[in-house]
Amino acid sequence: MEFERTPDDRFSSIGWSFEPNYLVHPDGLRQHYIDERPTGESLGTFLLLHGEPSWSYLYRDMIRPLVDLGYRVVAPDHFGFGRSDKPTDDEWYTIARHRHALEHLIAELDLRDITLVVQDWAGPIGLITATRDIERYSRIFILNTWLHAADHEYGEGIRMWRQMALDPEALGGDMPTGAIIGMTLHRPHDDKEQIIAAFDAPYTGQASKAGARRFPLCIPFGEPGLGDAAEQEEAREALRSVGIPVHVAFGDADPIFTWDWAERWAAEIPGASLDRIEQAGHFLQIDAGADVISVIMKYLPG
Repeated sequence: MEFERTPDDRFSSIGWSFEPNYLVHPDGLRQHYIDERPTGESLGTFLLLHGEPSWSYLYRDMIRPLVDLGYRVVAPDHFGFGRSDKPTDDEWYTIARHRHALEHLIAELDLRDITLVVQDWAGPIGLITATRDIERYSRIFILNTWLHAADHEYGEGIRMWRQMALDPEALGGDMPTGAIIGMTLHRPHDDKEQIIAAFDAPYTGQASKAGARRFPLCIPFGEPGLGDAAEQEEAREALRSVGIPVHVAFGDADPIFTWDWAERWAAEIPGASLDRIEQAGHFLQIDAGADVISVIMKYLPG
């Protein structure tokens, strides 16, 4: 298998000080994850999952506050993203393969008492994984994401994104990962250029962006098999009787996964809370990390 491994010096000037950790999978690929722990006894583990085209840097403003609250924080990078190895064959990437990698990491680290946080493609990947092994989990926070179902209404925003991603010329001939993050931010950021640089840092050229190119292809209205459409539908149904607290919090300025969808989804999960984070875009962890932490703190025990 051909893959690229991003040089460490690409991450040296992006305002990122967390020590890298690596897990080598049975196929020889190396997966990166953040693993930060409190000084005292841990109250549990936050598992922070990213989607497209981001990496664990997405949670830069949330990791330290959660550790300071007394939690272990684990934030992995999917293969093809961040500091994880990047197979260069686009067809290597399927949602099932991302799920299996996550399952392996959770098992190898023996993560338990997990508070799961998902957004974008982390929703399908993380929620399918969680609902199939729910004994490891204590609560779930669902940020701007979705789970497929036969009646799910895919809006113009997500349809346009998939079409643009399938046409490299529509994105300037390449997948401009940093610019994509930058253009979705709705709040002012003094370090916006650094944010853009941080999401460009994992990639050394077009070949290394295979994973980023592949995710949009897998959206289930276009490729139900590659996108785990049936598994997503099962997870959506399972959430209705999952037996642990489920909290939905959406940035309301997201044209991809809208506030109206958040209201509908929360209403179909018995007992789910719903919080609106005003003027936060799709990547609300970067756009409004402090507000996301405030929402999380409302629902933590004690």
